[in-house]
Amino acid sequence: KMMIALTVAAFGTCAPELAISFNSMISNSGDIALANVVGSNVVNILLVIGIAALTRPIKVKNEVIKKELPILIVITSMFVLAIVSHFIGVKRSAEFILTRQDGIMFLCFFAMFMFYIVSVVKAKQGVLEKAKAKYSMKKSIIYAIICCIVIVIASDMVVDNARNLATLLNMSTKLITMTVVVIGTSLPEMTMTVIAAKKGEFDIAIGNIIGTNIFNIGIVLGVPLLIYGGFTSVSFNLIDILFVHAAAVILYLFAKNDKVLSKGEGAIMITLFVIYYAYIFIS
Repeated sequence: KMMIALTVAAFGTCAPELAISFNSMISNSGDIALANVVGSNVVNILLVIGIAALTRPIKVKNEVIKKELPILIVITSMFVLAIVSHFIGVKRSAEFILTRQDGIMFLCFFAMFMFYIVSVVKAKQGVLEKAKAKYSMKKSIIYAIICCIVIVIASDMVVDNARNLATLLNMSTKLITMTVVVIGTSLPEMTMTVIAAKKGEFDIAIGNIIGTNIFNIGIVLGVPLLIYGGFTSVSFNLIDILFVHAAAVILYLFAKNDKVLSKGEGAIMITLFVIYYAYIFIS
C-alpha cells in the first residue's frame, strides 16, 4: 500500500499541478510555476496531514521514518538549496531563479527515488496477491486519455484566470496561486489522505503526501525546466522557500517522536499553516 501511495496515487493527485506548471512556463508566469510547487508542498504537509491527524492520529511505520521521510527531506533540501543559491548570488545565472541544470538535478534525484521504489517492489514480489482489475484495458486507456485532455484544458484555464484575478484584484499572482490554485489542486490529496486516515489506512495517508511532494519537485518542476529552460520569479523570498523545508522537517520530527502523528501535532501543523499564510497576505 505504501508503494502504491508513493507512486500511482501520488502521480495521479499531482497531475493538475504538472499541467499548471507546463502552462505557466509556456506563458512565462514564473511566479505561478514556483507558487504551484511551494504552496502545494506546504499545504500537503501542514494543512492536509494536519487535518487528517485531527481526524484520527496517524501511525507511522519505522520503515517510513528511516527511509521514505529522509528521502523527502533530502529532495526538499536540494530544491531549497537550488533556490537559496540564487538569492545569495552563487549561481552563474542571475536572471533565472531556477535553470535547466536545476531541472536535470531534480530529475536525477527523482530517478534515484524511483530506483528505490522498484527495488522495494522487487524485494516483495510474491508476497502480494494479484487483484482483479476494475476496468478492461480498452476502458482504462479511454478513461486515461479523456482525463488527460480535461486536465490540460482545465490547467490552461486555471493559469489564465489566475493572472486575470491578480490583475482585477490588484494582487500578486503568487498570492492568487498560493490560495485559489494551490488549495484547489490539493483537494485530491486532502480527500484521499483524510479518508485513508479515517479508515486506518495510514500507509496510504502518509505515503500519498510523501510521494506527491517528491513528484512536485522531481517531475512538476523538473520536466518543464528541462524542456523550457529557466524561469524568473519576483514575488518569492527566502522565508517562502525555507518554510517548505521547515514543513518537511516538522513532519519527520513529529513522526520520529513516538511514531504517531497525534491530534495535538495535527493542531500545531494547522497553526503553522495559518501563520505562514497570514504572513503571505500581510507581505
